[in-house]
Amino acid sequence: MTAAIIDGTAVARASRARTASRAAALQARHGVAPGLATVLVGDDPASEVYVRNKRRAATEAGIADFHRHLDARSAPGEAAGVIADLSGDHRVSGILLQLPVPGQLDGTALVDLIPPGKDVDGLTTLSQGLLARGMPGLRPCTPSGVIELLDAAGVGIAGAHAVVVGRSELVGKPMTQLLLGRDATVTIAHSRTRDLAAVTREADILVVAAGRPALITARHVKPGAAVIDVGIHRTGHGLAGDVAFDEVSAVAGHLTPVPGGVGPMTIAALLANTVSAAEAGTASTDQRFSHYVL
Repeated sequence: MTAAIIDGTAVARASRARTASRAAALQARHGVAPGLATVLVGDDPASEVYVRNKRRAATEAGIADFHRHLDARSAPGEAAGVIADLSGDHRVSGILLQLPVPGQLDGTALVDLIPPGKDVDGLTTLSQGLLARGMPGLRPCTPSGVIELLDAAGVGIAGAHAVVVGRSELVGKPMTQLLLGRDATVTIAHSRTRDLAAVTREADILVVAAGRPALITARHVKPGAAVIDVGIHRTGHGLAGDVAFDEVSAVAGHLTPVPGGVGPMTIAALLANTVSAAEAGTASTDQRFSHYVL
């Protein structure tokens, strides 16, 4: 068996084209483009690259760019003030605080200052609570992108046994909620799981977000399973994921590569969230959760 490779770059390209059409239609109706505000604190090179890529993709999709760059020594009050200003700016549909932030700042507390209707990363406590309750809201980008990849590949989610390796607030936990919302039976595995391979071999859908290179090998995978690799690591041989690609590709039914798998979908989902927020009229601080376009 040779796995069908899920081309995240192609799926993301199609998603971004749909988002651009929605943004253009919104501007034609109301005369105002959706707006994305990215907030970068400090000069971390990786964070600068991530933010630059997000801003470029947003502009290409017809989303207005409202970027704020703060000094690495910024005080908590200064960062909070920037988020407050953006929260009250009717031109800004979505706000993204690039994490991590410098040590003197509390990233979680700052994220929680973002109104849920502008929380295009889906990371505020309220946004996560809405997800846990199955209520409408903006969803975390990477898990949303994973669902879109599975759908694009024709992988059936309803009734499938999904195993999520990793329990982070960013990927693992919301991934579990989204899969449950699509009627999968879900198991969460993590660093303390006993006999990880025995657990993952039960999965029809295996999503790996453990942060450990090549953690998942052929012995961890049920023949024919769909394997989604969320990990990304810089190695001496280039970028690699949490899945040993070459050997797992001989067992899995579907497999995402690294790079070119989940990564492009994260930005595509961010852009879609921004336009959804704008379409819902959530640029004010009066949030109407029932109006989201999901």
